Amino acid sequence: MGKIKIRTGRGTGTIEVDDDASKWSGDDFKKIQEARRKAASNRTVSSGRGTGSRKLGDAPATKKVTSTKGMTRSTGRGTGSRKSRG
Repeated sequence: MGKIKIRTGRGTGTIEVDDDASKWSGDDFKKIQEARRKAASNRTVSSGRGTGSRKLGDAPATKKVTSTKGMTRSTGRGTGSRKSRG
């Protein structure tokens, strides 16, 4: 088991983590993220370039990403299009 570097803070920083992907990607990460969100539900975070604030508990839960199969995709500087293969 080794270490890998992942990007943080809008891509300006890096941290080293174990290469166990379940800690930072996929369904396992979503479960961890939801547990963290529930634990910090009373914490206030800033929004809208720092002009507003809201509680983390008020944020909506993440949803499954819908499939784009069959939808039209722009190609070649926006001049062409084709159907998405999924």
